[in-house]
Amino acid sequence: MQLHLTKADHDLVSTAVGEAEAHTSGEIVTIVARRSDSYHDVGLSWAAAAVFIALALMTAFPTQLRAFLSMLLLDWEHELADWKLLMGLLGLLILKFLVVRYLLAIMPLRMLMTPRATKARRVRRRAILLFRTAAEARTRGRTGVLIYLSLDEHRAEIVADRAINGKVAPEAWGEAMAALIAAIRADHAGEGLAAAVGQVGKVLAAHFPRADDDINELPDRLIEL
Repeated sequence: MQLHLTKADHDLVSTAVGEAEAHTSGEIVTIVARRSDSYHDVGLSWAAAAVFIALALMTAFPTQLRAFLSMLLLDWEHELADWKLLMGLLGLLILKFLVVRYLLAIMPLRMLMTPRATKARRVRRRAILLFRTAAEARTRGRTGVLIYLSLDEHRAEIVADRAINGKVAPEAWGEAMAALIAAIRADHAGEGLAAAVGQVGKVLAAHFPRADDDINELPDRLIEL
């Protein structure tokens, strides 16, 4: 399932941000990316692993390897020469590496073969990088919050500025994350983001109520990368 965001989703999220910020001096930024990393190293790691597994199997069954290479090389000698054995072994390992490497060049397959823990780390890293670019220290009271959604990984992160972290425990974002992830699984990313914005707005309003001189310092629109 590949998630997509429509114009209606963009409008829904932007409206939710505006409504949430009407009750708090906090600033909410929403960013959506297709994916957080290319995961090229994952394809390379699987290809290397395939080579080592193949080498281990060949080492465990040398007789079968010699017989296979003799058939492959059309070599009918009683004993396959060592140089032919080694060259054949090298060729098989190179072929194994290239087959796995190019199969995992197919992005859906590469995403499927990427461990969940790896995806979680890359999404978190990208969220922090984007937060530093788009929200950190860009408000007077350091009250910016980023809600980041990475579509292909089906993962989200909430990153807050210094003043918020000083008053709000990470567990406070639990309801926002739960609403967002549930909607993602139902293929309603836009509705999930809007619900998460609403939950984040409630937390911010409790700790950072809107002041009379508050101004809108960060964009309300949903940013799609």
